[in-house]
Amino acid sequence: MNLWVLAGTSFLASAVEFVEAATIVMAVGYAQSWRAAAAGAAAATLALAAAVALFGQLFASAASLQRVELVIGPFLVLFGGAWLRKAVLRYAGRKAMHDEAAAFEREMESLRTGNERGGFVVAFQGVFVEGLEVAVIVVTFSASRAGAIAWSVAGAAAALVAVALAAIALRKPFSRVPENTMKALVGTMLLSLGTLWTGEGLGLRWWGGDAALLPIAAAYVLLAGSATLALRATAKRERRPGS
Repeated sequence: MNLWVLAGTSFLASAVEFVEAATIVMAVGYAQSWRAAAAGAAAATLALAAAVALFGQLFASAASLQRVELVIGPFLVLFGGAWLRKAVLRYAGRKAMHDEAAAFEREMESLRTGNERGGFVVAFQGVFVEGLEVAVIVVTFSASRAGAIAWSVAGAAAALVAVALAAIALRKPFSRVPENTMKALVGTMLLSLGTLWTGEGLGLRWWGGDAALLPIAAAYVLLAGSATLALRATAKRERRPGS
């Protein structure tokens, strides 16, 4: 089950980042040149693929020699915790929801006065920066289990193809994609995997093995939901007159 969870988490995390990257690429295409947008996106994708191939194999080799859960686990706890914290703040009204349509308009406005070379740089930077988080997740997963790199890369590649095809078909920002919900889900899964692997690295034997991911994830969902409700209640009290 763990490898399927890795592939699914890799797919969702990658889809979130690729949606944001596609917004930047489409803005470059509409505001300046589709040639510059495509060239920048392709160059960044190749750079990211090379990084994953290189560092993924290095981590995979290391994983065959020693246990690395104590490195991977806490890293994913911090990484996933940051994603889930932002999701809680968004749903509690303490942070603005991410809006791809608004992001598209901002990019369009900043690109209208630029040139094609600048558009290439913007597209490259957008895809590379957004894809870097994908690369970090994929490379980290590669060290977790034997053969994990193939599953995590497959999940990321499937997300890339899905988002690219959707962008070509729609030719507009992904404003209807439940990106905020996807980020909350990805944060929960990264946090859960990190907790599982940290425990394994410390020598803890989880009841049910990999199936322990389900109650761990459920506990984090309950914790995040409780935190969201508590923050909303606090915000209501703060808005009351005389409070």
